[in-house]
Amino acid sequence: MTDLEEHIWTTPLVDTHEHQRTEQEYLQTPVDVLVELFDNYVTADLAVAGASPEAVKRLLDASNPDIRGRFEGVRKAWEACQHTGYGEAVRLIAKIAYGMDSVTPELLEDAQRRSRNVRQPGERLRTLKEFGNLDHVQIDHFRRTVQPDDSAPEFFLYDISWAAFCQGDIDVGGIAQESGVEVKDLPSLRRAMEAIFDRYGKFAIAVKAQHAYGRTLRWYPREDAEAEAVLQKVLRQQPVTPEEKLCLGDWCWARGVELAAEYNLPFKTHTGYYAGWGRMPVHYIPAGNLWELLATYPKTRFVLMHIAYPYSDELVALAKRYPNVYVDMCWAWSIDPYSSADFLRRFLHAAPINKLFAFGGDTRLPRAAVAYATQARKGLLRALQAEVKEKSMTEREAMAVATRVMRQNQYECFDIEGRRANILHAMRHNGL
Repeated sequence: MTDLEEHIWTTPLVDTHEHQRTEQEYLQTPVDVLVELFDNYVTADLAVAGASPEAVKRLLDASNPDIRGRFEGVRKAWEACQHTGYGEAVRLIAKIAYGMDSVTPELLEDAQRRSRNVRQPGERLRTLKEFGNLDHVQIDHFRRTVQPDDSAPEFFLYDISWAAFCQGDIDVGGIAQESGVEVKDLPSLRRAMEAIFDRYGKFAIAVKAQHAYGRTLRWYPREDAEAEAVLQKVLRQQPVTPEEKLCLGDWCWARGVELAAEYNLPFKTHTGYYAGWGRMPVHYIPAGNLWELLATYPKTRFVLMHIAYPYSDELVALAKRYPNVYVDMCWAWSIDPYSSADFLRRFLHAAPINKLFAFGGDTRLPRAAVAYATQARKGLLRALQAEVKEKSMTEREAMAVATRVMRQNQYECFDIEGRRANILHAMRHNGL
């Protein structure tokens, strides 16, 4: 094993993006080998390869003890996609969790019978920390509220979700519950947003929005008067046009960006490829759509996610151009491992390397996150070995790059120690 390889495999990796279930949710997840292996992004590849929605649903039905029958329904599709990035992750889970060298009906039935994956308190943390060698995990739990994770408050850190606001979705009841402010007009909506940050901003690790699934990433500055007119229609439950909803969404998006800067929180934004399969309006997702937002708010640190796949050249250009832009390779290693390794090398020779984060799994189950982290380490090693082989850098320089993208850059961008201290102080004084 080379020094570079040992360094990459032993360095604790910061995980900047997950959707991990809470401890209670995880403990309630049935112990089922097929759920452990396939309840992740591979279901999209299975569907695209020809598996029916019914077969995929049956595959993940842990209440059905027929392991062989459930797998047989997707077997042909699995054979077609087992070498994709998603498929590789499944095979890694099989190997790491069950010692399986291949995924077959016989081995699956045997793994289910001898499985020792009994859900126990602390198993979720041990899996991520010990087997994944993760420094900590940042979680988007799709909520604007942030509460400490009692199972490991310093390890599991949470984002404030701003996706609904960015889409112009105003849930008056939910906002009132979260903020204590009843939204009646634009000034009260602004106060509600401020109250959300006042309550939760000091405990959050970032603000997160994945609104590219429902609207374009193109942002325009909006006047209060035009946003107020749309908001009043929403409050009266009158129909609004797509253009009006974009107007209100842009106004809300801007307020979240401003508050993120005020509370020293990076603003994470989904760019590029969608989860799932089927619909994907490609004009929504290029990171280049964000240029005016990035220029308008230079004091906000923007973390642009998923390498904007497949529009990654634009993303490199943004990171090279804007001091407030950071690029997160979360999920990318599983979408397309080889393009991701190439992206890292192109980024390295075009933009400052302190702007890049190597990993986020974007998963719900711990063993999936471990598998996706393994993919990231393999891809990072492959990319940096190629740099050393071509004499573009020394092995010592490659190790320094690995340290930067695996953890140092994240500690410089996110206020990790400050948020941990805030959470622990509040827990000691019943402030959360």
